[in-house]
Amino acid sequence: MTDHAELTRRLADLVVGYGANVQPGQIVAVTTYTGKEALTREVARAAYERGARWVDVVTFDPWVKRQRLAHADETTLEYLPPWLVDRLEWLSEEHAARITLNGPAAPGSLEGIDPARAGRDVLPYLPNTGEVVDRRTTNWCVAPAPTRGWATIVYPELSEDDAYERLWNEIAHVCRLDVDDPAAAWRERAQTLEGVAARLTDRRFDAIRLHGPGTDLTVGLFPSSAWQAADFTTVDGLRHFPNIPSEEIFTTPDPARVDGHVTATRPLEAYGALVEGIRVEFADGRAVKIDADRGADTLRAIAAKDDGASRLGELALVDGEGRIGPLGTVFYETLVDENAASHIALGHGYALGVENGDDLARVNDSVVHLDFMIGSPELDVDGITRDGETVPLLRSGAWQI
Repeated sequence: MTDHAELTRRLADLVVGYGANVQPGQIVAVTTYTGKEALTREVARAAYERGARWVDVVTFDPWVKRQRLAHADETTLEYLPPWLVDRLEWLSEEHAARITLNGPAAPGSLEGIDPARAGRDVLPYLPNTGEVVDRRTTNWCVAPAPTRGWATIVYPELSEDDAYERLWNEIAHVCRLDVDDPAAAWRERAQTLEGVAARLTDRRFDAIRLHGPGTDLTVGLFPSSAWQAADFTTVDGLRHFPNIPSEEIFTTPDPARVDGHVTATRPLEAYGALVEGIRVEFADGRAVKIDADRGADTLRAIAAKDDGASRLGELALVDGEGRIGPLGTVFYETLVDENAASHIALGHGYALGVENGDDLARVNDSVVHLDFMIGSPELDVDGITRDGETVPLLRSGAWQI
């Protein structure tokens, strides 16, 4: 039987030490959900052991969100209490550390809710999140926190106890908790990804084409689009790794040059609502048609949040060498699933993916940032040079560059 307490402790140590790289004297903000108390408390313990001045925890309850969506006046569903936005600004000013614990906390909590209403409330995501990330004032990390409810939707054929056991084992595996030094293992993986990112940046492709079953999409890049692995440095020189697990390299595309169609290869958990079978058509940079087998209205509502919500803010490529894809498990959690497959994101584009000020002024801006997965081993990815040459980048999940 898995020692869940020991795995919880090891995951907290990895997130606080390697991921967020909490420093002595820092404020540490934790965003979490009901049902994740054990990991939340271990994160607080690990942060204080590293010298944190104060651990500030905000806990969201999906069932309370359901009450709002079911009963609140339609005109109030996008209201945000100012203190939440101000708190994030305070954390930026303090140069704090930020940790978010993800994973479905209460699957089914939004069952029966009008999908269009569900798409109006994107909490706990805040409209100034992208701005704070771009400032590089905080060292941060997002990580999964297994729960029994989450386990039952990932492995519905198992008993609750067996599902929970298997979820913990697979999360431990993809987070590399099953090796003696998880942080060292992640640094080695990051070094590989950074090498690929550097080679892609050096080529300065004009566009990337992704084509395979159900997908043929061409994404234009800025002349100074730069590829990154999830290895960031703050303005104070603090190195941190914002996602655990992370198997992707990503860049910031030109939001005016996206054309074609995509079919999602994994379901999407969108701010508490499940969206499956996504199909999106793009023209001149904008998503002009959004369909899905389930939750289409939710996705349409999110894409209508503002002028930038229907344009791309991120393009990420994922190879077949990571630990998530080979499992074949659909985790119903974007943080994990996006690292199994190449993906795109509607909404806010990150400034760190662009090197030139003129290009920076054209990066997509939005109050949302929503990733969904379009990759698979059958998806081919090509770089298109400014001379029109096509250069293979990914074939059957293997880098060609």
